[in-house]
Amino acid sequence: MTTFITVEGLDGAGKRTLVDGLRRQWESDGVRVATIAFPRYGESIHADLAAEALHGGHGDVTESAYAMALLFALDRREAAPELRALLATNDVVVADRYVASNAAYTAGRVAQESPRAAVAATEWVRALEFDRFGLPVPDWHLFLGVPVELAAQRAVSRADADASRERDRYERDAALQERVDEAYRGL
Repeated sequence: MTTFITVEGLDGAGKRTLVDGLRRQWESDGVRVATIAFPRYGESIHADLAAEALHGGHGDVTESAYAMALLFALDRREAAPELRALLATNDVVVADRYVASNAAYTAGRVAQESPRAAVAATEWVRALEFDRFGLPVPDWHLFLGVPVELAAQRAVSRADADASRERDRYERDAALQERVDEAYRGL
């Protein structure tokens, strides 16, 4: 039986580093392991539209927490056949971000309205992605709860070192990152 693990956390928390390290270790131990990362930039029209919006394109799309969440959810829905194939042919599948990221970012975006709005957003994401879209439910969620300031420093350093990793609107918004961290911890 395959174990499905998701690694969640703020931008700059070290998700990719952990996923790559787990994959290398398990492969060296003879474990059949696959990884997948969300959003699937360059592979999914939905992810690419979200990225473009986060970098100033597509008018006011980013003004709606739910519109952005829907784009990220549609990316995962589009990847569901690939994900199911990975789950069918490997011992372990590790996702760098998954549904909890969408829930945390959406809750963080609407938390300014009220705590009730944040809870409702989390439930909306869960119902959309797991109930309506039928996405596979992870066995384990790993949350990398690094301090918000450290994650932000890492995101800046990463962008400085790699021009293709320019920080987006969410990454540049320190107050949002604080609310998203709080939402993750509430999940």
